[in-house]
Amino acid sequence: MEVAIGSDHAGFGLKSHLMEQFVSQLSLIDLGTHGPESVDYPDYAHKVAAMVENGEVPYGILICGSANGVCITANKHQGVRAALCWNPEIARLARAHNNANILCLPARYLDTHTANAIVAAFFEEPFDGGRHARRVDKIPLAHR
Repeated sequence: MEVAIGSDHAGFGLKSHLMEQFVSQLSLIDLGTHGPESVDYPDYAHKVAAMVENGEVPYGILICGSANGVCITANKHQGVRAALCWNPEIARLARAHNNANILCLPARYLDTHTANAIVAAFFEEPFDGGRHARRVDKIPLAHR
């Protein structure tokens, strides 16, 4: 499964770790940043979200210090349902109930073991559909 991944400088170390950790399970497309130098998180969040929005990849992963900035930015894109996840159960619920398609991780608040478990939970959990599908269908502005 192809997954776009991006981070700012605060998330660069965790992004590098995840790219190594999940090399055999996910085909990760690295959209940057490619070093620890200070950058602007929206630049990378827009790149990942655009790939999901345009159907180039089904999922994305975004990482910054708190994950708030990348999550807010990604959710500006139509069809993107970015979820800020800080533990595996939140990641499972984001997929099962919200059909989240971008996982946002707060690098400054996660150890690598927890981050690994969150990523695994997110990509293992299917969308439940049913009553949740009705709710997810109401998210786009065009629904109003």
